[in-house]
Amino acid sequence: MLQALSIRNVVLIDKLDLDFKSGLSVLTGETGAGKSILLDSLGLILGSRAETALIRQGEDKLSVSAQFSLNHNCPELRTLLDEYEIEAGDELLIKRSLTRDGKGKIFINDQPVGAKLLKEIGRCLVEVHGQFDNQGLLNPANHQDVLDAYGSYKPLLEKVKAAYADYKAAKAARINAENNIRKAKEDEENLRHWVDELEKLSPKEGEEEELSRRRQEMMNAEKILAGLNYAYGALTEGADVQSAIRSAQAAMDKADALVEGKYQTIIEMLDQALIDISETVNELEQASRDISLNQNELESIEERLYALRGLARKHNVTVADLPQTLADFRGRLSTIEMGEEGITALRKTEENAKLAYIQAANDLSSARQAAALQLDNNVMAELPPLKMEKAKFITIIEKNDESGWSDKGFNTVYFTVATNPNSPQGPLNKIASGGELARFMLALKVNLAQSSSVNTMIFDEVDAGVGGATAQAVGERLARLARDVQVLVVTHAPQVAACGNNHFKVEKATVDNVTTTSVRELAGTEKSEEIARMLAGEVITDAARAAAKVLLGAE
Repeated sequence: MLQALSIRNVVLIDKLDLDFKSGLSVLTGETGAGKSILLDSLGLILGSRAETALIRQGEDKLSVSAQFSLNHNCPELRTLLDEYEIEAGDELLIKRSLTRDGKGKIFINDQPVGAKLLKEIGRCLVEVHGQFDNQGLLNPANHQDVLDAYGSYKPLLEKVKAAYADYKAAKAARINAENNIRKAKEDEENLRHWVDELEKLSPKEGEEEELSRRRQEMMNAEKILAGLNYAYGALTEGADVQSAIRSAQAAMDKADALVEGKYQTIIEMLDQALIDISETVNELEQASRDISLNQNELESIEERLYALRGLARKHNVTVADLPQTLADFRGRLSTIEMGEEGITALRKTEENAKLAYIQAANDLSSARQAAALQLDNNVMAELPPLKMEKAKFITIIEKNDESGWSDKGFNTVYFTVATNPNSPQGPLNKIASGGELARFMLALKVNLAQSSSVNTMIFDEVDAGVGGATAQAVGERLARLARDVQVLVVTHAPQVAACGNNHFKVEKATVDNVTTTSVRELAGTEKSEEIARMLAGEVITDAARAAAKVLLGAE
């Protein structure tokens, strides 16, 4: 809901601060007083194009700010705020400024934003009917969502959304599998060659590391063998370490016998040393035998490494990946050989998902037809009192072909009107005149108010071309609409003004050749006097004052 509007240096307004309340607020004033300036200013807050012509003469800058309460939850608005990381609790403060050089700034809750985002957010906050083109009901793209909100069949919408997701997933799985099979078939000859090539080579996990190690070992075989032989000789030749240990054992046995086993530990250590030396000599002998100086073996290892690395480069993988590459190629061949069976199963799943979607979409379409009939009847019931008894309102629901299916079903919904019995049905904004359009919107909004996600509506001269009982009917419907949403109306009809909960008078005055527009809230006698002026014209008569009191008494 719009709570406050502050305007600085916009056309004829130098400084204006307005507080708004819930219910029906009416704005009245002489033609040319500046009521349109208020709407222009609010338009800036809602994302309208900012033009330097709006800057008050003699000033370098204009600024407008508006405060909205967010007690009315709009999911789209909350999504936008979250997406752009705009912190908002229960209030939203929008500020916009424009300088003479065309530079503008926009802030939402003190966070700078662009005009595009402002327009999207503005669309969630306020609907303007009348002189402005509107992105709400005048846009056929929104009619389906409007009807769905009115119809209150959310479970059906959710069912269709889920069914559509299942159908899309099943269709995508089938298409993906078919593409894989097609591609596999295109590569079948190559695949079979690659599999044969890899199977002949038979790469093994960790093979490259093992071959590299053996290759390095053979390249250094002579140096390694020399080291092993030296170690072997040191243990077996010359002083003969094993003989020395055995001599030490004999000496210790004699010494131990003299002291009754005191040196048994040393004797055991010598026994273990002898065992270790013997095992070491054996290992050195085996290691020496394992060292190959066979040049043919080295060449064989290098050829194997070359072949492995060559295939790895060919398939743009590492040598370590070759076993998995072979498995993948085998899998693709299996896909060709067994694919049709799998495709058949996927097609069945897709068909079942499609049938489920069609059923859910048909149920939703039926619900839409019922809601549309109810809406049409309710809107038509509102038209005669609005002096549009010959007009006809029809909600058209079309069934789309598969290319037009979506998670909202397979319908296209749009509202049409005919203003005369012999006139063809057509879009709201193409068939109806300005005054008729505003009244159509009023009739619609009276019925859609409880389902609307927008909590503030503005009607600009909705009473154009009507008076008397028709104007009274307009006022009554605006008041009824204002029970559910905040309504602001610019009016020249005293009957409409008398229905307002809050009354603002727009006035223009010239002082020292400077013209300024101001706005003040009226109450009591002032409100009655303004309605009398609207009834009488320039000279307010006692009869007009009496008539004003009657209108206010009938409020």
